[in-house]
Amino acid sequence: MQTQTFQYDTLYNFTVDIFNRMGSSTEESESAAKVLLAADLRGVDSHGVARLSGYIRLWEADRVNAVPQIKVVHETPSTAVVDGDRGLGLVVAPFAMKIAIEKARNVGTGWVSVQNSNHYGIAAVHAMMALEQDMIGISMTNASPLVAPTFSTAKMLGTNPICVAAPAGEQPPFVMDLATTTAANGKLEILQRKNQEAPEGWVQDADGNPTRDANILKKGGALLPLGGDRDHGSHKGYALGAMVDIFSALLSGANYAPWVPPFPAYVPMPAKQPGKGIGHFFGAMRVDAFRPAAEFKRDMDDWINGFRTAATLPGYDKVLVPGDPEREMEQERRENGIPLLPAVVEDLHQLAGKMGVDWIA
Repeated sequence: MQTQTFQYDTLYNFTVDIFNRMGSSTEESESAAKVLLAADLRGVDSHGVARLSGYIRLWEADRVNAVPQIKVVHETPSTAVVDGDRGLGLVVAPFAMKIAIEKARNVGTGWVSVQNSNHYGIAAVHAMMALEQDMIGISMTNASPLVAPTFSTAKMLGTNPICVAAPAGEQPPFVMDLATTTAANGKLEILQRKNQEAPEGWVQDADGNPTRDANILKKGGALLPLGGDRDHGSHKGYALGAMVDIFSALLSGANYAPWVPPFPAYVPMPAKQPGKGIGHFFGAMRVDAFRPAAEFKRDMDDWINGFRTAATLPGYDKVLVPGDPEREMEQERRENGIPLLPAVVEDLHQLAGKMGVDWIA
């Protein structure tokens, strides 16, 4: 399927214009666009501009507040709870991560749980904010209930990603960003646009049987936890997803388990609302709260070099370190542009017309 390539600045300016038309301030529109486009740059196409119209539909359904009054509702020297006032998660999350970083700067570590937010994009972009401060960053969020826990047919959890970003010296930083499912829902959406089947172990049907139908979620099926099935460790993916839900929602007072608001605006809100909106969790740890930062980064370089020079399987040149593929993709796309599938281009074209923004092609 042929793609169309766009330069970063072109997509960024278009996205800022869309969020401005929604009513967001210029500062918040720019923040949201940077988070969204970071996904496209890093090759996480499922979470970039392909989701832009989804955010607009949430705003049209009065589930996103374009002018939120984001505030801290509880705090200690090292912790805080932030109420996102139903704002774009793309805006709420950076606000909360900045608080975590500031608390870490003051007392060594900072931990912030968020309630009353919305989908926040890719986890990595928030965790990586800590790197410039010689801090380790942590980012996680709960999400729409699409995942059946081990031994169940009920969708009880979201893809619930976890990201940990750690600085290095001469080497690029370590950036682990993963869904706690075998594959994120966005990857399933890409397969749907391409009319392709899902790999084995990604999804199950409404009765709990394995399937490769990429549209199975629309037929009552569910995503599977990391590992796919019990024999391959799905109980571990289930436990990790549950941990994210507890940190993101039970600590903050957000909705949890199957009552997390769905991302698609056309999906009805759950009848039960035990909390407020979607929940996130952020952490920042000042490296020199544990040991001198220069020593840590020196050893991180040594650690990373050890993996890069490890013996490889036949046909492979090197062992990858978490963050390598995304970093290499960002370099390539900044130089050569961001490819978009025809379905995404058409969706953005229609969005431009609806929002009264000049089309970019």
